[in-house]
Amino acid sequence: MPTFEYTALDTAGARVSGALGGASESAVLAELETRRLTPIRVREKREKTSLRRGVPARSLASSYIQLGDLLVAGVPVMRSLTLLSRQKSSPRLSGVYRTIAEYVSDGGDLGEAMSQHPDVFPKTHVAMVSAGEKGGFLEQVFQRLGAFVQGQAELRGKLMGGMIYPAVLVVFGVAILSVIFGIFIPKFEPLFQRLDELPAITSFVLGVSKLISGYAWLAAILIVGGVFGVIALRRSPAGMRQLAVLVNRLPLVGALTRDIAAARFCRMLGTMESNGVPLIQAMNIARDAAGHLLLEEAIEKAIESVRAGEALAPPLGASGMFSEDTIEMISVGEAAGNVDHVLLNIAGAIERRVDHQFSIGVRLIEPLLLAVIAVVIATVAVSLILPMMQLSGSA
Repeated sequence: MPTFEYTALDTAGARVSGALGGASESAVLAELETRRLTPIRVREKREKTSLRRGVPARSLASSYIQLGDLLVAGVPVMRSLTLLSRQKSSPRLSGVYRTIAEYVSDGGDLGEAMSQHPDVFPKTHVAMVSAGEKGGFLEQVFQRLGAFVQGQAELRGKLMGGMIYPAVLVVFGVAILSVIFGIFIPKFEPLFQRLDELPAITSFVLGVSKLISGYAWLAAILIVGGVFGVIALRRSPAGMRQLAVLVNRLPLVGALTRDIAAARFCRMLGTMESNGVPLIQAMNIARDAAGHLLLEEAIEKAIESVRAGEALAPPLGASGMFSEDTIEMISVGEAAGNVDHVLLNIAGAIERRVDHQFSIGVRLIEPLLLAVIAVVIATVAVSLILPMMQLSGSA
């Protein structure tokens, strides 16, 4: 039985929150009424439905595309599922499709069969498949799902791949400088004691060396404490929100995370809308997939406004999480009745902008890190050469 999280008002008007088990949202609403609570928000408790249990996103996308192509070619659903279950490229995914084929052969719905594997098929995919199954356009759903998952995997891979080289530079740079300041420079200090006065740059470098070698343990404690502090904050709703607010206020990083979350929301909502998923249901699912707490709060307010018969764009614009041109395009799409296409176009534009900005940022970070390392090493070299010249001159 699923669990639903709720926020409601009691008879005194105070806001209360909790969780209830129920067969459906309607059953939970009825239970709240019996408790004399006025519901404000009721939603199914989110499960961690990632693709990290042996089913890569690219494999899932490929299976969707193959399934869509088979259906377009006129191959029956059962035959298509059986063919996918025989593939050996992903044994776990083949086993899942085998189980689904058995469920469908017994008269079950495909969407219901997929929902029994939440570790493989996220709720967004299940909702789109169920809508396509009822509307008779299942082949289009799988083709669009395949393109969607593949696009998300490529964007994620590009972002992660672009950060590998800068991360390697940072690790090696820190290691090299730690050895220089912690081990190499202290060996010269006894030699320089013969001089009455050291050059300013040499005194500075020796001071930094003493600081690093003498308080390295303190830096390690602070780093470990910071990591555990962030983990502790992430375990509480209040802490998660504080972290989200902090990241959102960071220059460049805040705008980048907002854009990525906005693109994910727009593409998810546009894809489900174009596949016949009801708007409220689509917004609930897209909200859970946004991956940004502040954006989820803004979408929650938008859901309440849409449920009350209002437009989608104004509450999204009031949140400050979307740019003005994005809100304007959504308003135009609502007026023209093609908001699904507009949302997909917005997602594509944001993803291209993020990709461009990220590529430029990565290209700038690499030479900047190399320049910083070079400047530090040159400073150390000069700080050691100058007193050595004084010593040789006095000799």
